[in-house]
Amino acid sequence: MRRSGRTEEAISSASTASNTLTNDYTFKLLKHLTVPTIYNHREEISFYRQRFTQGLQDLIQETFLETTEEKQNALAGIGCLTNFYLSYQAQNDIELQRQYGNLVHEIMAANYPQWIAPLSMPNLKPNNKIRIGYVSHYLHSYSGTLWLTGWLRHCDRQNFEIYCYYTGNSPDQITQQFQDYSDIFHHIPHNLPAACQQIITDNLHILVYPEIGMDAQTMQMAGLRLAPIQCVAWGHPVTTGLPTIDYFLSGELMESENAQEHYSEKLIRLPNIGVSYPKPYIPPVIKTRSDYKLRDNAVLYLCCQAPFKYLPQYDFILPEIARRVPQATFVFLRGGLLQPRLSRAFAAVGLNSEDHCVFLTIPERLDYLMINLLSDVYLDTFTWSGGNTTLEAIACNLPVVTCPGEFMRGRHSYSFLKMLGVTDTIAQNEAEYIEIAIKLGLDPAWRHNITQRISQNHHHLYNDKTCVTGLEAFYKQVTHS
Repeated sequence: MRRSGRTEEAISSASTASNTLTNDYTFKLLKHLTVPTIYNHREEISFYRQRFTQGLQDLIQETFLETTEEKQNALAGIGCLTNFYLSYQAQNDIELQRQYGNLVHEIMAANYPQWIAPLSMPNLKPNNKIRIGYVSHYLHSYSGTLWLTGWLRHCDRQNFEIYCYYTGNSPDQITQQFQDYSDIFHHIPHNLPAACQQIITDNLHILVYPEIGMDAQTMQMAGLRLAPIQCVAWGHPVTTGLPTIDYFLSGELMESENAQEHYSEKLIRLPNIGVSYPKPYIPPVIKTRSDYKLRDNAVLYLCCQAPFKYLPQYDFILPEIARRVPQATFVFLRGGLLQPRLSRAFAAVGLNSEDHCVFLTIPERLDYLMINLLSDVYLDTFTWSGGNTTLEAIACNLPVVTCPGEFMRGRHSYSFLKMLGVTDTIAQNEAEYIEIAIKLGLDPAWRHNITQRISQNHHHLYNDKTCVTGLEAFYKQVTHS
């Protein structure tokens, strides 16, 4: 129900289930903490945020961890879902994340008291290597962890020993890369106690979670103390709120001056974008627009983010572009959940959204890259910008229109363009964003100039080793201090 936009029905059903099955902690969570996947109106954001804030207070008060049954029920509940969608409201989540993180920690401590005490740093003799562990449910082809292969590929093997722990079970060719780049690789799918015990046995100096917040079991593990130093990186670019995570590994180009105020962890600004992203393989253009039922004379604006990144207060932007670029076609690749909202926004300026918005289902990665190669302009989302999608669009030499937000999650594309050295399409506000998008649509010569400069500057952005040097300097510092 929630995924299809029927939020009120979802909450009502969760409440009924929770009242009927009073010991089921999963339904308690769903009753109190459900927020929409898609917001229909701006006012809904503040309504559901207030509801979540109150619901979290109620949930904390209704959480009892005295009996074995209560401990196990709470453990099972937080193992079923995360508060992933909270952060798509474009507000500072540090306080709510702290409250939720403390709750997760208390539940984990009640169930695994042997794994919550602080750990002392293992001795480092002169020729010893620092043992770094990376644990994730997603050590396969996945946007939240793909960048991690660069950290491992460029690792200083003389000073570091790499341990990887794969807790998911969808191995592919990227999994093989993780295995190849590791000194020790453990595949321990869907078994939290076994994974935790292995990490403890390996006696790491530092444990790094590439993401926390997308996978429930990862959140549970991160609520424990499995290494003396524990870090999270920006695979899910939001503070964890967990008292057991010491550092947030970010990039200096992504963070605003006051960024520490957004994190419960100590913020580490690694050089550049903080990650060494491998340059994607881009195939030659072997399909045409007609293969996707797209007009040859259209100006194609690619809108390829997940629907929940599109907030209703920015719906007016696309019809404003279409009013001045009559051939504008906005290509969406993630389903039609946004159609009712876009229909209203286009109608407000006297346009029909069906004349300008196309919703495609892309079956294969090859088709996804073809759409990038056949498009004219990439339109980034406000408040939560593209990460993987932008890096792939840049590899396809597609001009990227972006407007940096307050939080790091809204500054990915901005940081990529800064590092690339092609900053003409970075807007300071919504009006400027619209003007840049229109100029790209109406001025093919300028668009071609941007494309050419992107193509010439790829080497600045991909496979960056500077950030790995910075990362390893940080590792040495915290293990020796």
